[in-house]
Amino acid sequence: MDVFDSVPSSRNLLCLPNEEYPNSFRGRNLTVSLDQNDESLNRWKASLGLGTGKSVSDPNDPRLCIIKSLALEVEGRPDIVIDTSAPGALESLKSKPFTIKEGSHYQMKARFVVQHQVLSGLKYVQQLKRKGIPLGKDQEMIGSYSPNTEDKPVHEKKFAPEEAPSGMMARGHYDAVSRFVDDDDVTHLKFEWSFDITKNWN
Repeated sequence: MDVFDSVPSSRNLLCLPNEEYPNSFRGRNLTVSLDQNDESLNRWKASLGLGTGKSVSDPNDPRLCIIKSLALEVEGRPDIVIDTSAPGALESLKSKPFTIKEGSHYQMKARFVVQHQVLSGLKYVQQLKRKGIPLGKDQEMIGSYSPNTEDKPVHEKKFAPEEAPSGMMARGHYDAVSRFVDDDDVTHLKFEWSFDITKNWN
């Protein structure tokens, strides 16, 4: 959920003067650093999807967004889950392609942790090629998220469902370059991977 979904469009709280919301909005750090003992404030933060409770941000880790895992969910098949922190996990994605049966319905899912400050406008961008020929760029908006807390230690986002193409012309090997990037054009994860569209699963 985008943490700003419930903020009225005519009153962007990010632009309100600090006098109106004392000790609150200081740039992009938002309400995370506010007094955690304020019960009414915590309820308000929860209504916006902002985390309550103690922060889980690692002061020794400067990263703003950590992609913990990626999953490919295919209708009627076991989920394929990639632990991105495992040694060699990302490197093997290109050399060990996924198999997707033509016409099948699938969905990607990402689990990630936000640290230190609000992450604004995270999106997933994918560039696809077949036999070296670019096939275009796709983009999935993920949203804006507050730093994770002990009450909500991880964020999870399921992408829009997709249907694999069908037919002899669609079958074959595809290569992709994917990035998780935010509104400030900071790339939080970039990796290459590949998949095969086949007539059958085996």
